Amino acid sequence: MGAYILSRKFQGKSMHLFSKKSVMKQAVRRHHIDKAVAVLSAIALFCCQVFPVCAQEKKEQQEELQLYAQAAVLMDADSGRVLYGKNEKEILPMASTTKIMTCILALEYGDLDDMAEVSAYAAGMPKVKLYVRQGETYRLEDLLYSLMLESHNDSAVVIAEAVGGSVEGFASLMNQKARDIGCYDTYFITPNGLDAAVNDNGRIHSTTARDLAKIMAYCVTDSPAREQFLKITQTMSYDFTDGTGQRSFHCSNHNAFLGMMEEAVSGKTGFTNNAGYCYVGAVESRGRIFTVALLACGWPGNKSYKWSDMKKLARYGMEKYEYADIYERHDFPDIPVKNGIDAKTGTPYEEAYAAVAVEDGGVRSLPYLLCAEDEVEVKVQTARSLDAPVSKHEEVGQISYYLNGTLVRQFPVVTQNAVGERTYRWICAYILDRFLP
Repeated sequence: MGAYILSRKFQGKSMHLFSKKSVMKQAVRRHHIDKAVAVLSAIALFCCQVFPVCAQEKKEQQEELQLYAQAAVLMDADSGRVLYGKNEKEILPMASTTKIMTCILALEYGDLDDMAEVSAYAAGMPKVKLYVRQGETYRLEDLLYSLMLESHNDSAVVIAEAVGGSVEGFASLMNQKARDIGCYDTYFITPNGLDAAVNDNGRIHSTTARDLAKIMAYCVTDSPAREQFLKITQTMSYDFTDGTGQRSFHCSNHNAFLGMMEEAVSGKTGFTNNAGYCYVGAVESRGRIFTVALLACGWPGNKSYKWSDMKKLARYGMEKYEYADIYERHDFPDIPVKNGIDAKTGTPYEEAYAAVAVEDGGVRSLPYLLCAEDEVEVKVQTARSLDAPVSKHEEVGQISYYLNGTLVRQFPVVTQNAVGERTYRWICAYILDRFLP
């Protein structure tokens, strides 16, 4: 079976990127280089040899952002694509940014009206804390506001024990959810993010900027509890009481970034001696949602560094990236089938064909956040011919979409009809049926 391959490339600069229904201009592929191009290529090669810094290196230097954070990521929340990264795979402690996972798990697996009882272990957590007391009960939803607005460490443990049965059980839920999301370099030990290590395996409570941005993206876009998560993290103040109504509490939102950019929609701060200042947040602008994760972004005396980095990365994303539709519609000619029986005539001397089409589930657009430098390549591969017999819905090719050389989407090309095989027995039966009474 031969194969027919069509490859088309689209350069980001040729796209009208400031509309979701952008039209891409096809880049012309030349198979033969004429003499003029050859001369220009020789000149370019000479320049590269003479001048050690090439154009691409200059471009990368111009794009480099000066960030305080030891590790940072700007992510497209919709696709999970890293749009900008600095040491994005370095494993580091993440302090109270951990609490976004604690919150989303409690929202997904817990009952917000349940009353959670305070254990001695929870009451003994270090500050920052709500100062709950052993034996008291609290409504789970109230504790989530304490967790996310004030970052109370004791509330995190009460939540974990109520939802997971124990801190260890809840940590298992956290690690499983991380794996489900696709975060394989994250390891949770505590629900509050306090520095911790497991002696038997030496692992510490840690993540990467890439994983942390992906967890936030899950919280604000994919989780079935995303609306509740956003409601809690956007609340500026909240009042509640304990189960008896005898103790009253007031919580204020300490995520200052919500007041720094109108596009800010969620976020969580964090600090421990080992982790330094950390932050994870989300911004939304004209249908685009970006998440940013910052790890080890300064220590005491540099508390504002995280806000500087957050603004810089958020603006970088909003100014540089716009949606473009990379979808292409394809119609295919019928594929000849060797030794096949023509479905229309049913004769042995007519060539048989199989109709084919893309199985895309009704997809009519593929919007992706792209910048001017991004390159999209669409590869269409189908069989030149098939051998009988052919089944209906048999895969005979693919349409593949590549973004900067990475496969981002693929659809199968399948047959629309079956084609029987023209065997010796079938020919004999055909002759007997046609010419004998």
